[in-house]
Amino acid sequence: MNNAIALLIGWVLDLFAGDPARLPHPVVWFGKAIAACEHRLNKGCHRMMKGALTAILLIAIVFAVTWLLRSLLARISLLLVVFDAIVIFYCLAGTTLIREVRQVFLAVDRSLDEGRAQVARIVGRDTSELSAQEVRTAALETLAENLSDGVIAPLFWLAVLGVPGMMAYKMVNTLDSMIGYKTERYREFGCWPAHIDDVVNYLPARLTALLMVLATGRLSLLRFVWRYGSQHASPNSGYPEAALAGTLDCRFGGPHYYFGQLFDKPYIGENDRQLTTADMKTAVRVNRTAEILMVALTTLRFLI
Repeated sequence: MNNAIALLIGWVLDLFAGDPARLPHPVVWFGKAIAACEHRLNKGCHRMMKGALTAILLIAIVFAVTWLLRSLLARISLLLVVFDAIVIFYCLAGTTLIREVRQVFLAVDRSLDEGRAQVARIVGRDTSELSAQEVRTAALETLAENLSDGVIAPLFWLAVLGVPGMMAYKMVNTLDSMIGYKTERYREFGCWPAHIDDVVNYLPARLTALLMVLATGRLSLLRFVWRYGSQHASPNSGYPEAALAGTLDCRFGGPHYYFGQLFDKPYIGENDRQLTTADMKTAVRVNRTAEILMVALTTLRFLI
């Protein structure tokens, strides 16, 4: 019961507040630790092994520290609920992501330069040469992908391994987002962090796509997801992106620049139509419904 209460409190906090901009955030600390390790170790020989050991050590430390803190608070159930609720609040990113995507659409409607600057806040690709259509597409692709990374996967690992597992997942995801790239700098050092992220997101990504399809009420979209979900450079990102592309009857993917290098991603969908603010609103509604379904499933898991 306490786990369910903590989950609902944490989720409601995220629902109404989003990421607290003026408070210290664990992901910021994770990022500083990763950057320090990368700066010190990503040089010389055995870079792949160094990257693997860095990832394993950081993930283990986060899990162990969270477990230890919960153990210290376990005798006072109220404090434990408060601690868990705060951690869950920090680990969920649904509201902040939706807020950022809305701002992208508003910005690009004002000017292309504003849209490029706004979307650069939430995507890793180079945005300086994107068209208005590409800005909107990038925002919606990120909305779908990060529904999995920022909401469904954290809740999945919360259900499986509790709050320590949820925090460890956030470290995995932060590692991948910072160094899990196939560029010259990160190809070796970020290899294992990227593969670990692939493994821990395998089930959550597919669950995300299923929940998105259920949110639309159009089970026929499962055929579209099955067809296009695997046609992505990532073994996981294609599934939620395919669910959203099918919902909107649009096309995602294609060539993009990351850190000055061109990556030719396969297309997801065939209808290269112009995206609109109405499409963004539909995507947000689908995301929110899928999120609510996952919160309900996780709560049920704690109550059974």
